[in-house]
Amino acid sequence: MQVELKRVDDAFHFEATGLSGVSVHIDGAADIGGHNAGARPMELLLMGLGGCTAIDVILILKKQRQRVDDLQISVSGERVKIEDTQMTPFRKINVHFKFKGNITEAKAEKAIELSMEKYCSATAQLTPSAEITHTYEVDFAE
Repeated sequence: MQVELKRVDDAFHFEATGLSGVSVHIDGAADIGGHNAGARPMELLLMGLGGCTAIDVILILKKQRQRVDDLQISVSGERVKIEDTQMTPFRKINVHFKFKGNITEAKAEKAIELSMEKYCSATAQLTPSAEITHTYEVDFAE
């Protein structure tokens, strides 16, 4: 896998593309001279985790013949500064799933566990340095 970043302005705004050809804009915060014209790199890490597990969970639930009308995911991360550096990696991450549809709680939980433990490569990438937990809620549709 490879991605390309092209600088858009004279500050920190970049346009990134990967094999899909879809552009993603990345920028720095205004307080360091950015223009808020894109997501921050650390936000993209959480977005990637959320997207990775979302795809897994939907695929698993479809195989289990569960009807997923909607899925919203909220990913929150706690960062901690590494002593004698400017690095502040995530140390705790929570992924909250909010399902809507004809889904049993047991199957929702099983799909999440399978994603987190066996399928999601983003989870595997982040697990060595961050504790990843998950919560969920199911709004049963009729």
